Amino acid sequence: MRKELKVVVIGGGSSYTPELMEGFIKRYRELPIRELWLVDIQEGKEKLAVIGEMTRRMWRAAGHRVEIHTTLDRRAALPEADFVTTQFRVGLMEARMKDERIPLEHGMLGQETNGAGGIFKALRTIPVIEEIVRDMRELCPEAWLINFTNPSGMITEAVIRRMGWKRCVGLCNVPVISMKAEPALIGKEEGELRYQFAGLNHFHWHRVWDRQGREVTAEILEHINQENGGTPVNIYHAPFPMGLLRSMGAIPCGYHRYYFAQEEMLKHSLEELSLEGGTRGEQMRRAEEELFELYRDPALDHKPEQLSRRGGAYYSDAACECISAIYNDKQIPMVVSTENRGAVSCLPEEAVAEVTSIISASGPRPLAWGPMPPAMRGLLQLMKAMEECTIEAAMTGNPGKLEEAFMLNPLIPGGREAEQVMKELLLAHKEHLPRFADYILV
Repeated sequence: MRKELKVVVIGGGSSYTPELMEGFIKRYRELPIRELWLVDIQEGKEKLAVIGEMTRRMWRAAGHRVEIHTTLDRRAALPEADFVTTQFRVGLMEARMKDERIPLEHGMLGQETNGAGGIFKALRTIPVIEEIVRDMRELCPEAWLINFTNPSGMITEAVIRRMGWKRCVGLCNVPVISMKAEPALIGKEEGELRYQFAGLNHFHWHRVWDRQGREVTAEILEHINQENGGTPVNIYHAPFPMGLLRSMGAIPCGYHRYYFAQEEMLKHSLEELSLEGGTRGEQMRRAEEELFELYRDPALDHKPEQLSRRGGAYYSDAACECISAIYNDKQIPMVVSTENRGAVSCLPEEAVAEVTSIISASGPRPLAWGPMPPAMRGLLQLMKAMEECTIEAAMTGNPGKLEEAFMLNPLIPGGREAEQVMKELLLAHKEHLPRFADYILV
């Protein structure tokens, strides 16, 4: 008889949790979950209660008996867990809005996982992940940490490389969106194409082949600026410069728009700020309020369609399938953030890369991409250096490393304006940046 599972969801009061539950319910025959613990913080108590009831209705409707627990005490949830998933935002949605608004007010891109905002999200999140890993080491030392918290690549590198917790996989729904949307662009069905991804989280490229082994990357690339070209709904569809993409010979992810179409992306963000009711974070706060109104309905026992428009489409396909692949030793390909181990030859062996990997009971085994052409190699090395400086700053509170990360980031112009943005973000988030306390007071 197979071992029944205990799964702990940290950030259980998230509006995304019904998406995760749907994924577990669909896979119940292959993932025999006995206990589900939803964990949140005091500020999320009300939302956790709503999600807890919604979760119970979903499992009852599915006809499966699973113990559902909700708690504000992480240590009460973790003992003997098999899998721990993380999907939280330190500082809640208000912190995201600051990450977006403050850079925009200085004429530079403000975005949740890119630019100055992405750096500060990492600064707030890595110390909290460090506390979670410390608890896991004591209470569930054999558990796998499945991280969906952004910036996923940096969080995963901090856990694996700096904290030494090797049983960790970083996930993102962006590759899944590409693999679901792209086949139709060239008259194929989902599952008919073969993919290979390599790079960093929110900064990867991919190539594609058909079942006969013929590369179809160039064909798909010609459709990338179409509305259904594989870009997530939460990213403005500024047109990519096609000459540049054709020269690179690989398909970029939607987040590359912030780098390759920076002027238009900034213009759109500024227009949203002034004309359409605020930043993306403010729009998402309104969307979340609408979702929670739905979740409070005692008759609702399934994931509402509105959630797919929240930006987390196919979240469960990534998270639940990864857990199933480990538990069932499936040895299937998935795109994950994991130790590079030479898969992306221009990055350090011990660094974390987002790369197609074979997922088995022993975790991910990354597949080699091969040599990167100069432009892609240079961009990846620059972004990895920026990530390393950010992680060092988050773990030590070293302001010099934070300044280095700002200097390296392509979305942050140099000079006094960048210094001012950094100081304003430090002040805005000081409650969640205790390691920088002495520097903020200077």
